[in-house]
Amino acid sequence: MIGKDSGVMKAWEATMRKTHAVAKKRANSIFGTISLAQVTEEEDNQDDYDEEDENENEVYEVYLEEKVLPNGDYYTGEWANNFPHGLGKYLWTDGCMYVGDWYKGKTKGKGRFSWPSGATYEGEFKGGYMCGTGTYTGCSGDTYKGHWELNLKHGHGFKSYANGDWFDGEWKKGLQDGEGRYEWKDESHYMGEWRNGSICGKGSFVWANGNKFEGFWEDGVPKGNGIFRWADGSSYEGNFSKDGKDPNGTYHPSESEEGEGHSNWDPQELYSELSGYLVCPGDKVQVMPSQKRLAVWRSAKTGESAKNRRMSVDGRVSIGLDRTADRLQTLDGGESDGSAKTPTMGSDLEEDLTALRVEDAAENLAQLQPLKAPKKSKRQGETICKGHKNYELMLNLQLGLRHSIARPAPTASLDLKPSAFDPKEKVWTRFPPEGSKYTPPHPSCDFKWKDYCPVVFRTLRKLFMVDPADYMLSLCGNDALRELSSPGKSGSFFYLTNDDKYMIKTMKKAEVKVLLRLLPSYYNHFRDYKNTLLTKYYGLHCVKLNGPIQKKVRFIIMGNLFCSEFITHRRYDLKGSSLGRTSDKPETEISETTILKDLDLNFIFQLEKSHFEEFCRQVDLDCEILEQEGVMDYSLLVGIYFKDISPDGEIIPIQSRTPAGDLENEGTPDTTSEAKDEPPSDPSSVKLGVNMPARVERTVRRSGCELQLIGEPIGEFYNVSLTFGIIDILQDYDISKKLEHAYKSIQYDPTSISAVDPIQYSRRFRDFILRVFTGNS
Repeated sequence: MIGKDSGVMKAWEATMRKTHAVAKKRANSIFGTISLAQVTEEEDNQDDYDEEDENENEVYEVYLEEKVLPNGDYYTGEWANNFPHGLGKYLWTDGCMYVGDWYKGKTKGKGRFSWPSGATYEGEFKGGYMCGTGTYTGCSGDTYKGHWELNLKHGHGFKSYANGDWFDGEWKKGLQDGEGRYEWKDESHYMGEWRNGSICGKGSFVWANGNKFEGFWEDGVPKGNGIFRWADGSSYEGNFSKDGKDPNGTYHPSESEEGEGHSNWDPQELYSELSGYLVCPGDKVQVMPSQKRLAVWRSAKTGESAKNRRMSVDGRVSIGLDRTADRLQTLDGGESDGSAKTPTMGSDLEEDLTALRVEDAAENLAQLQPLKAPKKSKRQGETICKGHKNYELMLNLQLGLRHSIARPAPTASLDLKPSAFDPKEKVWTRFPPEGSKYTPPHPSCDFKWKDYCPVVFRTLRKLFMVDPADYMLSLCGNDALRELSSPGKSGSFFYLTNDDKYMIKTMKKAEVKVLLRLLPSYYNHFRDYKNTLLTKYYGLHCVKLNGPIQKKVRFIIMGNLFCSEFITHRRYDLKGSSLGRTSDKPETEISETTILKDLDLNFIFQLEKSHFEEFCRQVDLDCEILEQEGVMDYSLLVGIYFKDISPDGEIIPIQSRTPAGDLENEGTPDTTSEAKDEPPSDPSSVKLGVNMPARVERTVRRSGCELQLIGEPIGEFYNVSLTFGIIDILQDYDISKKLEHAYKSIQYDPTSISAVDPIQYSRRFRDFILRVFTGNS
């Protein structure tokens, strides 16, 4: 009795400690100072590990166990609550092995993971990931010793390569980034700044013969001011570029130099000398420890009628719902059903598979209806013609744009001066109805026109390869603009050009300030990453009506993501939050222009492997810049074009999953929905986010789980083309958003609401997007 009461008290105390911790955390975020930096920092450090850390005080009955699991995996070691828990060894059927500490079925603590190729990692784990300090030895002989985050080298580390090179310095997301020294096997070395795995910034390169270059670098080669010094003391100073010799470069002879020395040296020889010094790419890990799944058994407390189901330790369930019992391989190679006993596997093999997340999924699956193509909708927007309330505004807008685009300007270099980004860099032009020296007469009212940072946006249009004549024709041609039927949630109005290429959005003053603030980093981001998913902005302008009202209308011109010859059958606006993230529209009322949200999503997107890797890299880079600029509340807008639709409007799946979970190709249907050409399938011609060939797998949510973000995949696949991009990138985490966060946190789970600080928002957004998108090998 005493033991029983003691156990109850311990459980009660653990529950109270957890409750107090959660309450304190929420109170700090609501009633502390407006800055949530401290709470945010704690949450960021936890990342995927919050749940297990909060439950560390839970008490489990730990015992030694040796198991051969249903799929042939082998485990021996400490076991608790139906999971590896404590010190243990797990061997997968593909030859991967982990020996070390476990916590509730995940690797956590110190351990050693080995791959069948011979590669090993020995060090710290957390939440299933290589995280902390550890040493990785590749199968080719490469070795890295240093800090890790989420399976990636991150922080300070030393890496020696099989060819004799080595690097000692800072890493970020698996690549050299920051200060570091790289030495080649001939003892030549570079010391200085790195960016995204390349030499970039200020640094010096020293050859084994004593020659040295000090200066600026870009993409692994010298670019900009620098000094090349010979071992004898002579030097050359100038501006280095692959494009040609600097006419202003200066040669400085040494004191002891006789004759011409190096005065005839061509700076282009520097690039020839550096061509043999390449940074070794090193090993690539094909399978990460966090990707290894554990199939476990669990006792059924619900009676014999419970169905056998399989679940990985991280909570994912394989849906084999038509099975009355799982088929297992016995040790002698014969088949048996789930009730058969295998002596070496213990009595646990008689128990049902874990079914926590699929109690009602079989019922839901049976009730699924075939997907239907959405009903066709009329062309978006109301044409703004004479008599429309915004007709004069449209005329003013088109007059101003025609003036701005046609204004003569010198050929802009991509290297802009800082003054071009100055918020005060704007041009006012008055448009009287009778015309002026610089403006034509017009039938509208007297107004003033303002261009913000005109040089920057003109250069951006050049960077986006926009032809000025086509740009003017789209915005200022004879065809009128179209106003969307209702303003957005922000109160802004949207206008579309007749050719659907461009969208014009009215803006608040606060949004203009945010855009002008992030414009330098936005511009440099587009210069550095041509595949960025961020919204393209083509111009920022303002119309000010003269007279007693003095009304100002600020607006931005941006690209229309869904301007395509292909129909967009589904549109999703995805943020990674759950509160209020549903359209509440039944399937029958969804049209081609309906914007669906996170809780409406019933697909997982599968990209070709190389495209998925590029997608992951770009999402990380784009979120990083938004996080640095303090921006939140953005979303990924995704459009789906289904390639195979029957004449009666039913979307036809191309593959289905058998009860055993294997994919069977059912053939590509002969009937297609459109007589148009298919989107490009050649990988080299595919642009990230633009009509990308892909597959989607249909998912089903559990009954009674209204806030389940991602449903369970059911093995029903469709051939599609995807278009996507990151939109709404001008929302600051200002006082209104902080108050919204504080107010809603009292009523709802703080992690479910959209209004959170930029660091937490970026982390949550990335985690969600990289769960609904996967790579297809």
